[in-house]
Amino acid sequence: MEIKHETIENAGRFYIEEESINLAQLDYQLPGRNILQIMHTEVSKDVEGQGVGKLLVLEAATYARKNSLMIKPICSFAKVVLDRSVEFADVYNAEKDN
Repeated sequence: MEIKHETIENAGRFYIEEESINLAQLDYQLPGRNILQIMHTEVSKDVEGQGVGKLLVLEAATYARKNSLMIKPICSFAKVVLDRSVEFADVYNAEKDN
């Protein structure tokens, strides 16, 4: 599965689609300097339980790292994934987020 990325002004999304059908999507906003807010993660029933949502969160974290951004998860799913992903401590500080 290929993760695609698109941006629109101060927002964007990472998504997976096959044959023009959206299977999963993570929406984010860039509300201020050096902050990436993960707003929502959604996975269709067709790929539910396959780790696709986690892949999108980790892709967003990689993007944040490459662009010197800190992540603030508004999405509870993204927060759980990041809390368990110590390899992204440089872009997500769980203690500061609470």
